[in-house]
Amino acid sequence: MTKLAVIYYSATGHGTQMARRIAATGEAAGAEVRLRHIAETRDPESFAKNPAWTANYEATKDLPAATGDDIVWADAVIFGSPTRFGNMASQFRTFIDSLGGLWAKGRLADKVYAGFTSSQTAHGGQESTLLTLYVTLMHFGGIIVAPGYTDGVKFADGNPYGVSHITGPNNQNDLDDATLDALDHLARRVVGVAGRLR
Repeated sequence: MTKLAVIYYSATGHGTQMARRIAATGEAAGAEVRLRHIAETRDPESFAKNPAWTANYEATKDLPAATGDDIVWADAVIFGSPTRFGNMASQFRTFIDSLGGLWAKGRLADKVYAGFTSSQTAHGGQESTLLTLYVTLMHFGGIIVAPGYTDGVKFADGNPYGVSHITGPNNQNDLDDATLDALDHLARRVVGVAGRLR
C-alpha cells in the first residue's frame, strides 16, 4: 500500500479544507494516509481579530502536527501552503527549514512530491509559490509529480503546477467544483505514480 503524507499549513482554513479533500481522495485511491498540519508559530493574540484564522487555529491546534518523521514514513508527500507575497508562508518555510538533518542523511530523497496553495487574488503568486516549493524539493532529491494538463479538469482550474484556490479578499470563497476536481486528480495522480515507483 502506498503511503501518502499530506502536510500543510493553513491560516484561515482553506488549506485545511484542501488537505482534507486530498487525504480523503488518497485513501479512496488505496493509499495509507497521514494528514498533518504544520503548527502555528504566531501568537494567537496576534490574529485574534481575524475570525477565520482564529477558528481554524482552534479547530486544528490539538490535531497531530507534522514532523520530519511523517516525510520519512511516506512514499509520497503533498505539501500545502498559502501564498505570501509570491512565496510560502513563514510557518511552512520554518517547517521545511527544520528538515536539514534528514536532508543531509538522504532521508527526503526518492519520494514523490506535489503541492497546493491558495491566495486572495487570481494573480497573487500561486504559481511562484509552487515553483519555489519545487526548487526546495529538487534539493531534497524528490520526484516532482505536477498535474500538468493530464486530465480535462486541469483546463478548468488552469494550474499545471499543482492546485490553487482563490479565497477572495475577505477569505469568503469556498472551494468550488473546479478546485475540488483538481485536488482529486492531484491526489490520484500522486498515489498512482508513487505506487508504480514502489
